[in-house]
Amino acid sequence: MTIRFAERLNRLGTESAFEVLAHARLLEAEGRSIVHLEIGEPDFATPDNIIDAAVRAMRDGATHYTAASGIREVREKTAAYVTRHTGVPTQFENIVLTPGSKNLLLFALLALVEEEDEVIVPDPGYPIYRSLVEFIGAKAVSLPLRQENDFRADVDELARLITPRTRMLVVNSPQNPTGGILTRADCEAIARLAIDHDLIVLSDEIYNRLSYDGAHVSLYGIDGMAERTIYMDGLSKAWAMCGWRLGFGAMPVAIARKMDTLMINSSSCAAAFTQWAAVEAFDSPESDAAVDRMVAEFSHRRDRIVELLNEIPGFKCRRPAGAFYVFPDISATGFGDRELASSLLDEVGVAVLPGRSFGPVGEGHIRLSYAASIANLEEAARRIAQYVGAAVPG
Repeated sequence: MTIRFAERLNRLGTESAFEVLAHARLLEAEGRSIVHLEIGEPDFATPDNIIDAAVRAMRDGATHYTAASGIREVREKTAAYVTRHTGVPTQFENIVLTPGSKNLLLFALLALVEEEDEVIVPDPGYPIYRSLVEFIGAKAVSLPLRQENDFRADVDELARLITPRTRMLVVNSPQNPTGGILTRADCEAIARLAIDHDLIVLSDEIYNRLSYDGAHVSLYGIDGMAERTIYMDGLSKAWAMCGWRLGFGAMPVAIARKMDTLMINSSSCAAAFTQWAAVEAFDSPESDAAVDRMVAEFSHRRDRIVELLNEIPGFKCRRPAGAFYVFPDISATGFGDRELASSLLDEVGVAVLPGRSFGPVGEGHIRLSYAASIANLEEAARRIAQYVGAAVPG
């Protein structure tokens, strides 16, 4: 039998971090020493009090189906958390809980974007934005984020990209892969454009608690934006819960109802005990203290890796303001970003990602995650410097 796959699968991309991780694991199985800087996952354990809350919930019977959008009490706690951190009065009806935040992106596109519509996505940006936009048959339009502008959007350039076909704008701050953060002035200018052109905005703020040089500004919280914005967040980054798979979104009630229908037709619901773990994450002083400790450690690591990378000939690395990534320009080394990323893994055992995998504007950069110990960051920088110094002519 010849299996014929649907044409739409040809439009579906991937997330290169998982591909590089798989290759790195194979090399480790062969006995190679690998420094993992490829995957976007905190290296901290989930706080004990959150684990204990999930176990209690399971023992108390939280092992069954819930309402598709989530348990009402958990949605109420989530709404209160969103209100505290964005300033937008949010009710449980605005909240949808999903098994991972990627579902929120997919559901937003399925509910609001038609084939041939245009969706503006950050470039470089999280690869799944472009992948899912193109998967549903829409057109992904790149919004360049450049190093000379601290990887912030140029609002005038954004205005020129908007056409009558533009339906949605995807914004990510703090940003993957660059660590860039939008200022309040940036957010206010983007809001004016969205309102003037009647755009839906998906504001991916999953790294919002990982901001180092000032308070995070929520685009969802700018005046006039709550009625047209899907706020996307989750437990993975701030509380080191990537494997727990719980995303949450805040949005207009009409959109939330459509997402509820999509949940019924896809995942049914997020795990009940994970939802109750979220309440512990949102409300306990222990959880806040754990986030603060992690942010302080990430800030220390950030400063160290930036210092080390800027000592490597041909590297130029900006100091990121959020998330846990650096995105150095390596074009002066003479290597292409794909070539260098591949060689660093195969030759010296340092797993990083090529900038081009995050969009065309990312060419000439590599992404390194500093969700790794200082010792591992220093070892990675030593290996990179040794390889680049030995391999570049002159």
